[in-house]
Amino acid sequence: MKAAILKPDMLPVNDRGNGVRTIPLVTRSCGSTSVINGITEFDPGAKVGMHFHNCEESVMILEGEAVAEIDGERIPLKAGDTTWLPANLPHRFLNEGTDVMRIFWTYADINATRTMVETGVEQSIDEEHAKAEKL
Repeated sequence: MKAAILKPDMLPVNDRGNGVRTIPLVTRSCGSTSVINGITEFDPGAKVGMHFHNCEESVMILEGEAVAEIDGERIPLKAGDTTWLPANLPHRFLNEGTDVMRIFWTYADINATRTMVETGVEQSIDEEHAKAEKL
């Protein structure tokens, strides 16, 4: 198996709407068989809905300030702060600041899914990544 060098500014972007964009990095497409990761950018005021995953997740704040809502608790985060979340724990990230906020996330399973708490809709992360387009 070959190594992969990934350059975010040259990769497709998944516009998730409401000021949230994701750049898939390590995925099946580069040969990964066990983990996936990427970068998600939040415009000021942007947030994702409360959700959970079928596997562990770690998120590092790369830029800006974030609020993590984890199982009902709000935690302010700054660049360098890192979270670890067990499977099936409801959470979300919000940008309540005035600057762009960027996170680096990693799922501990190539078959990671996201289930939205409000609707119960489950989608594989791979399905989300399929929507990414070159900008």
